[in-house]
Amino acid sequence: MERSLTLIALFAALIAALGLMPNLMLATGVPISAQSMGVMLCGTVLGAKRGFLAALLFVVLVALGLPLLAGGRGGLAVFASPTVGFFVGFPVAAFATGFVMEQARNMSVTVAASIASAVGGILVLYFMGVAGFMMVLSKTPLEALSILGWFIPGDLIKVVLTGLITAGLARARPGSLPSRA
Repeated sequence: MERSLTLIALFAALIAALGLMPNLMLATGVPISAQSMGVMLCGTVLGAKRGFLAALLFVVLVALGLPLLAGGRGGLAVFASPTVGFFVGFPVAAFATGFVMEQARNMSVTVAASIASAVGGILVLYFMGVAGFMMVLSKTPLEALSILGWFIPGDLIKVVLTGLITAGLARARPGSLPSRA
């Protein structure tokens, strides 16, 4: 129990730390940041439940006003921003990533983590992100996808990095992935 709580807090902190990396804010109001890779890592390393809780802890901390999102954003105003769908989608994406990772135990860690990251960190997160973008900015699905689609190549790089990082962790510390336990 104590180990789980520590891992959940650690991975919430990882998502926050990845928001400190320099990001690029586009005219659409959606920043390119590394935080979605933190969400992917929550799922691939911690699994569905713990990954969900780590991302949820991050969301709660931001909602309470801590400026942990890319660009130093935080507080309730985040829920009215174009990125609200991505933000509230973090826990769902981490859960989906972890669920796929747990189901792919017969695959190599690199392949399983890459597939899980693509499903949770791109498909699920973009589904929620596009929905939020459409609601806040009154865009059609096609308009939202045409704007947000530019981020997918960067997210594919994050998928590959997540697969490699997760596999490296598994090699360096066998048994350190709760998602594979």
